Amino acid sequence: MTTSELIKQAEALRTRIKQYARDDSESEPEQAAKAQVCEFLRIYAGPKSKFLERAEEAKGYTAYMVRTLDAIMSSFVEYLANDLATGMSPERRAQIDVVSDFLGQANTLLEDSSQHPAAAAMIIGAALEEYLRNWVENENLPLGNARPGIDAYAKALRASELISKQDVKDITAWAGVRNHAAHGEWEEVSDRGRIRILLEGVNLFMRQKAGE
Repeated sequence: MTTSELIKQAEALRTRIKQYARDDSESEPEQAAKAQVCEFLRIYAGPKSKFLERAEEAKGYTAYMVRTLDAIMSSFVEYLANDLATGMSPERRAQIDVVSDFLGQANTLLEDSSQHPAAAAMIIGAALEEYLRNWVENENLPLGNARPGIDAYAKALRASELISKQDVKDITAWAGVRNHAAHGEWEEVSDRGRIRILLEGVNLFMRQKAGE
């Protein structure tokens, strides 16, 4: 679920729980509202989240508790809207936007039949490397004696458990396609469909890790 979709779900929950303040059909409507909010926050904010902690501590008569729960959800929505959930600084957001522009250029090249797919592969590979480099630098991760590059960045991120083993496998495969293009191995990068899959994979990876 993207951040925008999560915000929509949170807002929908806010609307639902407000109805409990006026609902006389249940003996303890505030408890029903509390259960829904706590479960939502447990899943999407995390079991150790301060938002969940506050929701679990909510007490009082129906109208008061519902207002409290609504305020907590409102705060959570604001938290998401300001990219605080991912701890993303404006500088990091700007870096990601620049890399996204590179991927847009690669897409334009792929749509131009007069351009060899290798050109797009090179740009996608460069965009991936820049994205990983910025991520590593923002996290202040050490590379040790490794030479800076996609492989070293992926290993550093994996060592800090910021990416999964599958992510590393995907990154290695993507880097391999870029290397084929860089070394003029045209038969390996002449399939426009394959490069399109490369572009979509890298783009999805970036969006997921950025929490969009």
